[in-house]
Amino acid sequence: MQEVKDTARALVRIGYDGRVHKTFRGHQAQERFENEVRVLKHLEQRGCDFVPRLLEAEPDILKIITTNCGIMIEHISDERMKEVFNELEAYGVRHDDAFMRNITYRKTDGRLCVIDFELATLLDQPAAPPPAPSVAP
Repeated sequence: MQEVKDTARALVRIGYDGRVHKTFRGHQAQERFENEVRVLKHLEQRGCDFVPRLLEAEPDILKIITTNCGIMIEHISDERMKEVFNELEAYGVRHDDAFMRNITYRKTDGRLCVIDFELATLLDQPAAPPPAPSVAP
């Protein structure tokens, strides 16, 4: 496997088959793992075609395997970067880590894609119900 990223928060490797293996670690690893799984499932259900597809989730070791969305980019204008991340909002997701490092280029169709959803927010989630009023006996 080719190592792409090795930080205190995650280990990312690309397998020989092209699939991306991401293992979460460090601060709030469980929460970040669960959030990325939730967001990727949401985006797939909505038909978003410029993000990775979740292929496997292994909660016991905090690892996901996804499709590969292309190669890292080296240059992008601020305006174009904002456009790419704003496209996600039509699918009910705000990225919350909107930097060039989370945009890739897919050669097969020339599409800019978005990766790394561990900090993303689902915008159309129903609000938590208010607490039930307490009733005095």
